[in-house]
Amino acid sequence: MAPRLRQVSRAEATSEVVTKTYDLLFGDRDPVAEPGTTTGTSGDWWTVFALVPDILEHCNRGFGLYRNPARKLDPVLRELAQTRVGWAKASQFVFSQHCKSLRGLGVTQDRIAAVPHWQVADCYNDRERAVLAYADCLALQGGRTPQPVFDALKAFLSDEEILELTYIACLYDMHAVMTKALRLEWDNRDDPIVEVAAPKDFSGADFLDIGRRG
Repeated sequence: MAPRLRQVSRAEATSEVVTKTYDLLFGDRDPVAEPGTTTGTSGDWWTVFALVPDILEHCNRGFGLYRNPARKLDPVLRELAQTRVGWAKASQFVFSQHCKSLRGLGVTQDRIAAVPHWQVADCYNDRERAVLAYADCLALQGGRTPQPVFDALKAFLSDEEILELTYIACLYDMHAVMTKALRLEWDNRDDPIVEVAAPKDFSGADFLDIGRRG
C-alpha cells in the first residue's frame, strides 16, 4: 500500500539535501522504484519528506542533534524515552526502530521487551523508571507532569540533561504522529480498532434488553 503522499524519485530530486540523503541511505538506487533500507523498512519516510527539502533538512539536523557527542544525556536513557514514546503513540515505526537502537547500545532483550509494561517490570533502575515515567507524561498526558515525577528526574539528571530529554522525546512524539497520519514505513497499516461483526441473528433490540433480562 502506497503512502498517502507522493514520493520523490531520484530523477525528480533537484535539491542537494535530497540527493545526498538518497546517496547515503540508498546508494545509487532510485528509492521509489527500488525501495528498502538496511533496517528493513521501505524507506518511504525519506521519499515523502523529500517533497519539501528544507523540512527534510530540518529533520536531518534533528537526527544529528540527538546523536551529537556533545549531548550530556546518556544515550540509553534517550533511547528508552524514544522507544516508550513510540509505543505510547502506537507508532510501529518509531517503536520498532528504537528497539533496534537500544539493542545496538547493548541493552538486553528482556529490558527492551519490558518497555510496554515498564511500570511493573523489575529490570529498570530508579533513574530509568523516572525517565520512562516522564516519557509517559510527555506522550500520553500532553506534558502534564506531576511534581513527584519531575523531582525524581532532578534526583538523577542535570537541568541540561532534562532539557535534552524533553526535546528529543517530544521530537519523536512528532515523528510518531506524522508517520501514522501519512502512513509511512511500518505505520502504513489500517487502524486495528474496528467493529467486530456480531452474529447474524443479533439485533440491536436484543442488546438493549440485556440489562432488563438480568
